Amino acid sequence: MAPQVISSPFLKPLFLKTPLSVASPRHQGRHTLPASEFRNLTPQDAISVFEIEREAFISVSGECPLTLDEVLSFLGQCPELSMGWFEEGQLVAFIIGSGWDKEKLEQEAMRKHVPDSPTVHIHVLSVHRQCRQQGKGSIVLWRYLQYLRCLPGLRRALLVCEEFLVPLYQKAGFKAKGPSAVTVGALTFTEMEYQLGGLAYARRNSGC
Repeated sequence: MAPQVISSPFLKPLFLKTPLSVASPRHQGRHTLPASEFRNLTPQDAISVFEIEREAFISVSGECPLTLDEVLSFLGQCPELSMGWFEEGQLVAFIIGSGWDKEKLEQEAMRKHVPDSPTVHIHVLSVHRQCRQQGKGSIVLWRYLQYLRCLPGLRRALLVCEEFLVPLYQKAGFKAKGPSAVTVGALTFTEMEYQLGGLAYARRNSGC
């Protein structure tokens, strides 16, 4: 069976209430790794990120969305726009984003971070091969979008995906904006947009 890559339905799991970077210890009072933790990624996580990404994407499309150098660059420039899900210290799923300042994504957005921008470009969402078919992609995406609502100045998130993934992102609240100017080899994409609703909405509805 081919590896699953960002292809599980992104339904909103309403039962998730733990805020970013707060762990849920399995054994209180013991010096053990958190059973489950969501936090921003750092350059120290880059190798784990790239290994998961490479295993997931190479077998499907023949290339990774981000090279190791690009992963390191984004995690160094804008770690606050990333999220990793760790279980007992091991990375099981992640998202990497960067800032963008134009209405629609362009080819340069694939390699560029624009600081202090109102838009987040989601570059990649990937799940460890041993954790697929468990709904983890939908959970980390929902957590990430709720987290973005709490960041000042952010108004929307953009991504590009292949046509067969459009209905799945629509279930997560994204809207299709039409064909994207971004291409990778012969692959073409649809651009998707998610409205974050602004900081006042976030504080009222997300516990910020």
